[in-house]
Amino acid sequence: MFTDFVSPPREALHREIEAAVLPPSLGTLLDETAARHGRRLALSFFDEGVDLTWETLRAEVGRAANALRRLGVRKGTHVAVLLPNLPAFPIAWLALGRLGAIMIPVNITYRLREIEYVLTDGVAELLIAHAELLPAYEAIESRPLAADRVVVVGGARAGYAHDWRALMAAAEPEFTEVEAVGPDDLVNIQYTSGTTGFPKGCMLSHRYWISLGYVTVKLWATPIRRIYGGANFYYMLLQRMLVNAAFGGGALFVPRRPAARRFMAEARAHGCENAAIFEAVYKQPAHPDDGRGALKIVNIFGFTPESQADFQRRFDVAAQEFYGMTETAHITYMPAPEILARTGSGSCGIVAPGRDVSLRDADWREVGVGREGELWVRGAGILQGYWDKPEANAESFRDGWFRTGDVARVDGEGYYSIVERIKDMIRRNGENIAAREVEAVMRLLPQVREAAALAVPDPYSGEEVKLYLEMQPGLGSNDLTPEAVFAHAGANLAPFKVPRYLAYREALPRTIETDRVEKKKLRAEADDLRAGAYDRRDGIWR
Repeated sequence: MFTDFVSPPREALHREIEAAVLPPSLGTLLDETAARHGRRLALSFFDEGVDLTWETLRAEVGRAANALRRLGVRKGTHVAVLLPNLPAFPIAWLALGRLGAIMIPVNITYRLREIEYVLTDGVAELLIAHAELLPAYEAIESRPLAADRVVVVGGARAGYAHDWRALMAAAEPEFTEVEAVGPDDLVNIQYTSGTTGFPKGCMLSHRYWISLGYVTVKLWATPIRRIYGGANFYYMLLQRMLVNAAFGGGALFVPRRPAARRFMAEARAHGCENAAIFEAVYKQPAHPDDGRGALKIVNIFGFTPESQADFQRRFDVAAQEFYGMTETAHITYMPAPEILARTGSGSCGIVAPGRDVSLRDADWREVGVGREGELWVRGAGILQGYWDKPEANAESFRDGWFRTGDVARVDGEGYYSIVERIKDMIRRNGENIAAREVEAVMRLLPQVREAAALAVPDPYSGEEVKLYLEMQPGLGSNDLTPEAVFAHAGANLAPFKVPRYLAYREALPRTIETDRVEKKKLRAEADDLRAGAYDRRDGIWR
């Protein structure tokens, strides 16, 4: 197993990181990286046969910024991006950063209602979309943007005035800044599943990305030149990895269609030294070459202690726990030199540089060592708030602290462990799913009186979604079959949100005080929540 970690003592490392003078913006970081490592590979879209060096990437970003400026994009303009993993995505993101504009990344698996919500809630003024994804946008009855405010990637499309390739061909590669862009200017409204029925847009600044990218590289404690990005660019993970590559003068390798079954083989084939691993990747069948790759250190999120130990053995790599959120970036980490000694501890590590952490009880009082409390965090570069969500902001922020909604405890040496979630969220294959969003969609069915969504532990995906339906009086499963339930869910929810398990109830347990569904009682009804439920994947009643 790779153990050649070089890191100063913890306190010295944190002082070094916190004292570092970092670039003020993504544009400045790109300039500096291109000046130092211009001929090195920056991005490899290997399925497309496209490789970009840092100087080529800088030129393409300049072209895109100039082209977008001609379309009226200025500092503060909101631009939605609906693209698969193609070079146009990171080029557009960095170009918008150059202009001081704000990207709204749109999940390409979103259904009509979800796309419409993100575009309207985020007040998108321009849409950059791939031709193959336009039908999903065109299905929106009242389209938020006119055809002349849509840029099409992947070939000209009848009825749309702007073709990405033509715009790029007509633009100059050298970009001149007109409006100054600083560290606290926004660069993303990044939507993440919330507990209010719809995603919330996290307002993320240049400082957020610069700080997160730099800190991550330093905490790896070993030079990383090749990073495998086995996810989609509309998630914050790949955006962070591109910043990691810039700070390390390395390259990010990006598949067109990420898949758990190909993940480790592709990382191995491209000699990648780092990746971010989710449970579904680890659960793939063993292969004779599992331990023969170039991986030095990978980041894991919420593995069981047993899985972490087995993963490290199987792939001959150090698995570093990171804990954070889209809202906060890094919060805690396991120091690289301590990974092996603390494997199996279940800890997500110590407080990361640039972060303060406090554990609070239900009355917001700080709790001590060994006691459980909600984890609050503060520090430079966390989200500036949720876009146009004053109630969510009032609930989430307290005196400069952000409430994570996760319950944790800390031991006497300063190592944290996550115990449970306060927020009603389900985490499936690394995706956060708001139970209330699933429930709200299911209540749209006239046969349904009430709905409840619960997390069911699963060895492959981490958690699966179980849906309980309380039918209108006198109705049952014959009036709304499982097939009809899942068809409705699939039409209104991205595939990763669609429940796997379904159970019908005459009545759901409710609290006396608020008449809300009492999910604790539902969870306590059976040791195995799959029992008696319909399994969508296997097509059987369990």
